[in-house]
Amino acid sequence: MSSHHIVRDDQEPALIIANGASCSMEFLNQLLEWQPLVIVLDSAMERVAELGIKVDVLLGDFDRGFDPLVYTEKQFPLTIVHTPNQDKTDLEKAFDYLIERGHRGVNVVWATGNRMDHTLHNLTIMARYQNDLKVVYLDDHSKLFLAPKKFEKWYLKDSILSLIPLGTVTGITTKNLAYPLTDETLTLGYRSGSSNHVAENGLVTIAFETGDLLLIES
Repeated sequence: MSSHHIVRDDQEPALIIANGASCSMEFLNQLLEWQPLVIVLDSAMERVAELGIKVDVLLGDFDRGFDPLVYTEKQFPLTIVHTPNQDKTDLEKAFDYLIERGHRGVNVVWATGNRMDHTLHNLTIMARYQNDLKVVYLDDHSKLFLAPKKFEKWYLKDSILSLIPLGTVTGITTKNLAYPLTDETLTLGYRSGSSNHVAENGLVTIAFETGDLLLIES
């Protein structure tokens, strides 16, 4: 059974396994090596169990005849969290669970692909949680997160970066991107910064004034 090392919760983000398209097992094992807490949504638990992954928390509304007790022996010790509230998705309730317990960061896998409505919802709810929880979505191809008002990071030349606004983002200025922006506005569905790339090895700076900006490293 794939397990994960015990590390301090304030050093590494938790991991949530949702129920979208799977990532490669190699990539998932890399993440599991450094996770202090692994949460699985009930809709994904059967798939996760088949992969032999050890989890810490099984969370969901447990509808449609789902029996969480089936997993208690093989997954011992397992915390079962019943969240029947139908006003939120299980992923939102997993975010709430982490915030209530003082976690500040989380990586999320299996959150994209399969149903388009689930993918779109999963990616856009980040904005509501950004003051309490740093959320990063990961798959085999990309890393997605909300950029702070001023973002700086070192990248290799030609690394692909996409700037996707949630709604409208104003006052965007970038440095060291092949297609620079200078005090410009991006609006979802009308103009975005998809498939930009790093001009030269070195620091990339992205700053903006208002709005919520998704940054995707591909």
